[in-house]
Amino acid sequence: MAGAHRQGGLIRLKRAYDAVEATDGERFLVDRLWPRGMRKESLHVVAWLREVAPSAELRRWFGHDPERWAEFQQRYRAELDRNPASWQPLLEAASRGDITLVYGAKDTQHNDAVVLKAYLEARLAAEAPSDPDS
Repeated sequence: MAGAHRQGGLIRLKRAYDAVEATDGERFLVDRLWPRGMRKESLHVVAWLREVAPSAELRRWFGHDPERWAEFQQRYRAELDRNPASWQPLLEAASRGDITLVYGAKDTQHNDAVVLKAYLEARLAAEAPSDPDS
């Protein structure tokens, strides 16, 4: 189970249209566009972090095309590398406890939140003190 035993909380992914649960922890909307048909009150997010989402150009290029998934991941990670201020609040929240990255895409396997979650988990792992016994 990825990231189950590390400093800080778990990072979960959830579609905006899925039910809010007590185990979600702090919820953050990580899409550049507001999820179609959703009211602010029903999302229960502490923040809408538009700037952490892929650029409009990258989003349009990808178009949720699985054939472009590998290249999309590389390009999006490069954007994240260039803009640490966009994801720092998520890293700080995850170091305090469980968080949920909320997104609107129908495809649960090929979307920016999947890449962002892996990116944040790698950052958390890099910042965690090493355990000499492991």
